[in-house]
Amino acid sequence: MTTTLNFAAFDVETANQKYGSICAIGVAIVRNGIRVGTHAWLCRPPAPVHSFNPVNIGIHGITAEMVADQPCFAEQLRAAVTAIDGLPVVAHNAAFDMAALVQACGHSRIPVPSWQYGCTRRWAKQHLPHIPRHGLKEVAAALGTRVDRHHEAGADAAAAADIALAIAARVGAHDLAALAKATGTRLGSLGPSGNIGCR
Repeated sequence: MTTTLNFAAFDVETANQKYGSICAIGVAIVRNGIRVGTHAWLCRPPAPVHSFNPVNIGIHGITAEMVADQPCFAEQLRAAVTAIDGLPVVAHNAAFDMAALVQACGHSRIPVPSWQYGCTRRWAKQHLPHIPRHGLKEVAAALGTRVDRHHEAGADAAAAADIALAIAARVGAHDLAALAKATGTRLGSLGPSGNIGCR
């Protein structure tokens, strides 16, 4: 039944503790229930929050030198939005990724993309209440999927896509709205008028 699922998974990494300091964007595309492409972009964080914190570097390995010659966040977001091409979006811990996106867009003085989105972490907490933690690696392991390079944005987006597909297969959901309903949650929405979170 999951063969009709069409969506994009989204992930960001940040340069420091400020949510808007996005230095990497990952997108995985799912068409007809199959992950057909994964994209990753490094970017220079928005100027007001551009510094790199050693703690964040220790998590994802991205340094200021690595992004110095990369396009700015606003340019790479345009590439990500083009890749997503109007699909609904999922993210693991979407509250973080969407808040980071909103803040980075604000710092860059660009419009926030208009997306409907769901949270694979929230779905996993409803579907897998027996596991002690619901981080990306723990949920992937519980579902028999994998995370190739944790905290690499493209790999994390691919892992979130696979988690969504695995839960959808288990509950018989044919689209994200049905998946949200089956897990007792609701999709969120993002756009110029604001961010209404998943619940």
